Amino acid sequence: MENSPLFRSGHTACAGCGQAIAARLVIEAAGANTIIANSTGCLEVFTTKYPETAWGVPWIHSLFENSSAVASGIEAALIYLGKKDSTNVIAQGGDGSTGDIGIQALSGMLERGHDILYVCYDNEAYMNTGVQRSGLTPFDTNTTTSPQGAQSTGNLRPKKPVPEICAAHGIPYVATASAGFAQDLTRKVKKAISIKGPKYIQIHVPCPLGWRYETNQMLSVAKLAVETGLYPLFEYEFGVLAGARQITPKPVEEYLKTQGRFKHLLNSPEEIKKVQAVADNNIKKYNLKAEV
Repeated sequence: MENSPLFRSGHTACAGCGQAIAARLVIEAAGANTIIANSTGCLEVFTTKYPETAWGVPWIHSLFENSSAVASGIEAALIYLGKKDSTNVIAQGGDGSTGDIGIQALSGMLERGHDILYVCYDNEAYMNTGVQRSGLTPFDTNTTTSPQGAQSTGNLRPKKPVPEICAAHGIPYVATASAGFAQDLTRKVKKAISIKGPKYIQIHVPCPLGWRYETNQMLSVAKLAVETGLYPLFEYEFGVLAGARQITPKPVEEYLKTQGRFKHLLNSPEEIKKVQAVADNNIKKYNLKAEV
């Protein structure tokens, strides 16, 4: 239907869900001439409960591991039909289906050079199946499979650098974005769509269920992740860092205290120092600190 929303209300996302906001921004930026391959996960479940759908564009549910492969097939079919130049193809999934289960198919899609945008909605755990840790879960996070206790302060591993892994393929465009910075996210999606070849955008999307924050605090939580340096916003072009959002860094404790998943750290100065070191490393690596 002409002028129909491309991402409709009435879906069943949790109140305060950053992923719902980000998904709407992505498809509105990409436009109506878009086909989406979507892996299993929260976004698939809350937007497409049979017989209803929130999507105003053609949308295909793939398995956890193969949205990149399905999208590659869609692109091949469009080329055969002579319709690829007028149609955008997006593959998308969560951090688990992207950085863990589906990274082989994603790498293959990038290596083969498909003209596809891959979008990773990074809520930093397997939220749909019970808040288990993923490869993109931050250090010291309390999840159901990395619980804090007498012998543990939470997740022991650093966050997997999937954007850098994708950039190492030498593809035209890689970026990170955040549900807390809508204009930046929209600009990056439009830029990616305008570039021919494989593209990857990873979007930080707070989850009230897994992160345990007040539902009206989604935007402030998302912004603090960026403003502390824990989630840097940057762009790579053909494997080279092309720019990053400058910040006046805030202490990581301001971010940690907003969420129940980090509650166990607040009385542990030594652990907070370790998390601060992660942010400081990001600030140095991506030259995030704004000059006064």
